[in-house]
Amino acid sequence: MTIHKEGYTSIAIVVLVNLVANALVHYFVPDNSFAVWATYLLSFLLFVAVLQFFRNPRRHIITDENTILCPADGKVVVIEETEETEYFHDKRLQVSIFMSPVNVHINRNPVSGKVTFFRYHAGKYLVAWHPKSSTLNERTSIAVQTATGKEILFRQIAGAMARRIVWYVEEGAQVMQGQEFGFIKFGSRVDVFLPLGTQLDVKIGDKVSGGLTVLGRF
Repeated sequence: MTIHKEGYTSIAIVVLVNLVANALVHYFVPDNSFAVWATYLLSFLLFVAVLQFFRNPRRHIITDENTILCPADGKVVVIEETEETEYFHDKRLQVSIFMSPVNVHINRNPVSGKVTFFRYHAGKYLVAWHPKSSTLNERTSIAVQTATGKEILFRQIAGAMARRIVWYVEEGAQVMQGQEFGFIKFGSRVDVFLPLGTQLDVKIGDKVSGGLTVLGRF
């Protein structure tokens, strides 16, 4: 397992803050006092927490043009038929995955194909499970059309803690199933909008893994 490139700056900042805090406490507080050891412990826990957030585990991803892979680690919190109003302007099957701070936050392409639509929206930071977070929060919307003509849309949504969405795709690009398309820092959600009639392999409450769990089949 390695550390994702998006974590380098955050980890460096945490290390610097820890060094300064520990130096100040060590200088102003008597040795072996509770405050000194408490500061050391909190510094260590903060470092480990940030380190695990940006972990990048190795994954053997099996591609299949007939399957839709889960775009993120987390828990399935929504499965419903809904009106997708940004791109398709018709009814779609929405599947939403909530990513807690302890999940891997790498986002992966559910299918291979051509990026037919991309939009970034600045927005609010409602909690990720809020019903309006999909349309009001900071977010990106990405549509991909497969070689067989099937088209899906997936949306990165920032949560209450997230303050930065990162994406690596652009309209017109060819993408590969399972490859990274983005990253969301510190808690978030990913919505996937599928054609009606898509056979789902998950249910509400399921824990899923990005690039490994099959979300559904065309």
